[in-house]
Amino acid sequence: MTVHVVNRRRNGVVARYPGALVADVTSRGPEPWVRFSPFYPHGGIPVPYSPGVVSASVEGIWQALKVFRGTGIDERKLKISTMKGLKRTVRKHGEVVGHRAGVAGTELLAYEQARRRIYLPSYRWVLENRLADLVGELRETSAERDIVLLDYTTNGAVDDLTKPLSHAALLRTHLSGEWPWTL
Repeated sequence: MTVHVVNRRRNGVVARYPGALVADVTSRGPEPWVRFSPFYPHGGIPVPYSPGVVSASVEGIWQALKVFRGTGIDERKLKISTMKGLKRTVRKHGEVVGHRAGVAGTELLAYEQARRRIYLPSYRWVLENRLADLVGELRETSAERDIVLLDYTTNGAVDDLTKPLSHAALLRTHLSGEWPWTL
């Protein structure tokens, strides 16, 4: 069967995919699917390039290591477990200049490098270490019927920097047993 990634705001999903399991994997999704959201506070997620440092969520890592012109990293984001107050925006902090390679790192990563070296390994770690049972259930279900993963974005191309990366698209790739991106 097929795993589809569909925009959460799209109408008529159930009618368009009759018989499919529809899983809203956003931070507004129901249990247990909300656990696939990068905002979900699984806790104990290793921060790449930061031995001994952990985060409550994948989004906490991404936002904590983001560097703006004039504003460095924000380690407080690593501890947020409410799924709220994680975002650090251009509107508030100015231009993003990159992501720091680790809490104590000196290397500043460009956007695509940061996706590959920070976001992908962090999200994959969660899939393999915090969500293995649910991933297994989805794999079993996908053998019997279609699955629709709802996300706010549908971009699964790590190198397409014009749109935010869809964690649902990463999940779809992981469900297929592939993880083709080099880190």
